[in-house]
Amino acid sequence: MSDVTVIPAERRVFIDKQSPTAYRALLAAAEAARAVAAEAGLDRRLVELVNLRVSQINGCAYCLNVHTRAALREGETTQRLGVLPAWRDTEVFTARERAALALAEATTTPSDAAAQEAAYGAAREVLTEEEISAAVWVAITINSFNRVSIMSKHPVRPAAGQ
Repeated sequence: MSDVTVIPAERRVFIDKQSPTAYRALLAAAEAARAVAAEAGLDRRLVELVNLRVSQINGCAYCLNVHTRAALREGETTQRLGVLPAWRDTEVFTARERAALALAEATTTPSDAAAQEAAYGAAREVLTEEEISAAVWVAITINSFNRVSIMSKHPVRPAAGQ
């Protein structure tokens, strides 16, 4: 049993609403990261895979909910979404996708220097400098949104009809 006192939802501060100027700046950074990704040739499905993998690692229910729907809208398959936590153990992701996912994980858990170096080395084999930069920026921005939603305890409610 944990000694943690849980703050009721009605007492949580939605920091995006409380500090809208900071939140708008974060939204602008995310928009810029998506634009850089598009310019570098990373399609929106791959961007959503990065968003989902980072959100899985961070345990952000709200962002998982948002980006699962976005990935499906972009044509992602339920098979690939279902195996995403174990992407290394599948054959359903391309070398480029694997490199971007490894970079996303290394960006999310920077204390693992060996994994970071391995991910970066593998990325250099299949991604351009522009794609590497874009993948890392996407991971950085979704990490930030994860923290906003986790600390605010943004709710995830059942979808209509489910």
